[in-house]
Amino acid sequence: MNDEGPGSGGGPPEPPEPVFEEPALEEPVEARPNAQEAVSEDAPETPLPAEEPVAAAPDEPASKEPAPERAPERAPANPPAVPEPQPDDELRITASQAIKPTRAPGIPGAVSAEEEPERRAQVISFANQKGGVAKTTTTLNLAVAFAESGHDVLCIDLDPQGNLTMSQGIDPDKVEQSMFDVLVHHIPIRQVIQEREIDIAVASIDLAGAEIAMSMQIGRERSLEKALAAVTDDYDFVCIDTPPSLGLLTINALTASDKVIVPVQCEYLSMRGLLQLQNTLEMIRENLNPRVEIEGILPTMLDSRTVHAKEAVEILEENFGELVFKSRIRKAIKFAEAPVRGASVLKYDPKGNAADYYRALAQEVLTNGAS
Repeated sequence: MNDEGPGSGGGPPEPPEPVFEEPALEEPVEARPNAQEAVSEDAPETPLPAEEPVAAAPDEPASKEPAPERAPERAPANPPAVPEPQPDDELRITASQAIKPTRAPGIPGAVSAEEEPERRAQVISFANQKGGVAKTTTTLNLAVAFAESGHDVLCIDLDPQGNLTMSQGIDPDKVEQSMFDVLVHHIPIRQVIQEREIDIAVASIDLAGAEIAMSMQIGRERSLEKALAAVTDDYDFVCIDTPPSLGLLTINALTASDKVIVPVQCEYLSMRGLLQLQNTLEMIRENLNPRVEIEGILPTMLDSRTVHAKEAVEILEENFGELVFKSRIRKAIKFAEAPVRGASVLKYDPKGNAADYYRALAQEVLTNGAS
């Protein structure tokens, strides 16, 4: 088209075409040096301006293709060329600090679990999945024997039947709040403690539904342990009476305990449950409470006149050895009469043989346990 322009010399249709095309090519050419100057002022080291003259081509299709490609290439070059001041860089934490945050010495919670002080109270559960083996009688009377020795004692009634509560003259049907509210509604355990011969955290029939109510809770096996944390420094011993089963209430008691005393009636059927209790304790040691141990196996309701009772004690000693207490709880009518008066046998008949059985047991536990 350039050859035909000068040869014709005066054709009216030919001049308008280069007039409209040439300014279209000159506009990006003029814009490019301006952009080049802006870039050269901020970032003189960038080599991009040297490539711009190559893009200025006389042909229309060649000049339109590279223009849209180079515009996005120069745009990202501007942000790194202009560094923004950041005065608070020194205040920001590093990646390692975010992964392993450090605590100041005075911040609560900075003490590790290994440095946590030991609690004052020794927690003892009385457990046997078979009923009628004198668990409640042993819990109350041993606790009162501890109190006679000058110790501060708390009893916890986890049995929905509320026999321990009734044995201290408290009606389980008339209490406003009980261990059910502690385990399910997480009220402070101090609100359910009543003062009698010893302090007692009372039970009610509502405990029968506690396992269902707790089934959806996270950490339900540790509900009692968390509740006891508020009072373990107020007592020397915490004695827990458990229901005649190995359900969630008993598991809560074993998880919160240091020791377990197993009352065993001197009969064959009563001793068969010991193996199942041992298996349950082993699972709790592995998963919930590695410190719990059997303090001893206590022969109860012993009738030394029968041959069967003597054989039962011999079987216990052959299979469990030193775990069997030397103390024996023999049958006595006073054990049945004392709860009617709302008292322990040590208060009801303090000079009788029945009271002496539990005083001897308390002395054995306080000295060397079952050994």
